[in-house]
Amino acid sequence: MKQNITFIGGGNMAGAIIRGLLASGLADAEQITATAKSEQTCSALAERYCIRTTQDNRTAASGADLVFLAVKPGLFPQVIGEIRDCIKPDALIVSIAAGQSIAAIEALFAAPIKLIRAMPNTPALVGEAMSALCANAQVTEPELALAVSLFESFGKCRVIEESWMDAVIGVSGSSPAYVFLLIEAMADAAVADGIPRSAAYEFAAQAVLGAAKMVLETGLHPGVLKDQVCSPGGTTIEAVAVLEQEGLRSAVIKGQRACVQKARRMSAKES
Repeated sequence: MKQNITFIGGGNMAGAIIRGLLASGLADAEQITATAKSEQTCSALAERYCIRTTQDNRTAASGADLVFLAVKPGLFPQVIGEIRDCIKPDALIVSIAAGQSIAAIEALFAAPIKLIRAMPNTPALVGEAMSALCANAQVTEPELALAVSLFESFGKCRVIEESWMDAVIGVSGSSPAYVFLLIEAMADAAVADGIPRSAAYEFAAQAVLGAAKMVLETGLHPGVLKDQVCSPGGTTIEAVAVLEQEGLRSAVIKGQRACVQKARRMSAKES
């Protein structure tokens, strides 16, 4: 990539993307600028990644070829109002905020723009994100391919229809929190049975990591993989029976669908 890249907002997700770009060699530090509200955050970003930083969104956006909107959704009207008249006409804009549809963002810019809406998740911080992308009609195939390669620098990426995006927030964007709850609960049970806390987290987290890799790498249905662990009359089926009785599957479905409904309400409010 030879483009000048700007991140409007320098939070955790922006940092994860910056780290992925640098680690993969897709971009050099001198190509990247990030903004933040505080001088302290700017200094921390500059020290960690050796990139340019500023508290001035307009300065950062001017001349950028690729602009990431990496601020909280509620700040979009203010931030886009600041930068929309200094964005290059051919700049590619990437939004990573939930609840901000392509149509809503286009309306805030009040001019034709090349826009990609993306939903990465926090495992980007360890290079294992799952990201979804969708683009407006102004984005060309090469530009979309460039965006895909960028998001693949810190995990996996899939191009989707925008109508999927709220459901993606439920199954991918927010779901690391559900998994963290599961790991914490597994570790709590292990501690109750005598395993020290640090070892309990290691056992639980590695078990989840390994199980996820088996789903992705074997191509087998999760139910088949579950059955392979459940020996007749054994310990695993005993646990599975209790989890079914207590409604684990139902709780996950209800929680995830509540997440999706919240995302849809946010989208409707901004449209």
